[in-house]
Amino acid sequence: MAAPATYETVLAIDIGGTKVLGALVSGRAVSEVVEIATPTSEDPRLWIAELLQRVPNWRGRYGRVGAAVTGVVEEGRWSALNPKTLPIPSNYPLIDMLAELAGSPAVALNDAQAAAWGEFRLGAGQGTRNCVFLTLSTGIGGGVVIDGKLQTGLAGHFGLFRADIADPTPIESLTTGRWMAEMARAEGNATDAKGVFEAARNGDAWAEEVIALSARRIATLCANIQLGFAPEKIIIGGSIGLAPGFMARIAAWFDDLPERLQPTLVAAQLGGQAGIVGIAQIASSIEGKMINQREHHNA
Repeated sequence: MAAPATYETVLAIDIGGTKVLGALVSGRAVSEVVEIATPTSEDPRLWIAELLQRVPNWRGRYGRVGAAVTGVVEEGRWSALNPKTLPIPSNYPLIDMLAELAGSPAVALNDAQAAAWGEFRLGAGQGTRNCVFLTLSTGIGGGVVIDGKLQTGLAGHFGLFRADIADPTPIESLTTGRWMAEMARAEGNATDAKGVFEAARNGDAWAEEVIALSARRIATLCANIQLGFAPEKIIIGGSIGLAPGFMARIAAWFDDLPERLQPTLVAAQLGGQAGIVGIAQIASSIEGKMINQREHHNA
């Protein structure tokens, strides 16, 4: 019988548009979770300092720090792709700031990319070499693992895909949470995506049409992902992606595709902890240490 795997304890931080979350993470074990509302200040240094002040007893109990963030991280610098989600200074030196405040080597990646790695290593992607993670909630995020390696930078930002190069509207603005709420208001219903799904369950035709159109557009996205990356699995997460029956609605559009072109959809297993579990795995891995070395070499 093989000995159980052992994991280094990592301080994992998730920075989003509404909250900053920190926890000590070892493998799939997440403990001592602390959450603060994302401050209105545009200086992320203040956010991390406030988080660390809440839990002074964390110090000395972790060997590395990892941050999963909305937006894009390239060469250790963080930029917003959608400033409406989180206004931050462009090319913010995130890794250097984290390492200084936390007192440990740091790694940072896009939150959906981190979640993709978490699902690949410890969730629904186990046993694959090629998989894609797609989170469907307020918007769309994604991550790509090819031949066992996580693709970073801009890779996986599927929510910014366009249906027409001449139309700047990204697909996430035509499918997910904000769009569903807009469609509801157009029908005279002041509700959010959750309310749209509830209305559909109650038999409201307008809500059914909104969900069906969203599922069709997501199905098109998944079919294109299958052609572009040939993943063994497309892992679906997020509050909309995991809403009852929504994944089946997406898959129903694959019936007319040739079998070899049909994506295999599976539900994410790590839920809302995928990002911090994934970034902890990266921070404590050889790959993460190499990323950290490259970031500081290029800084």
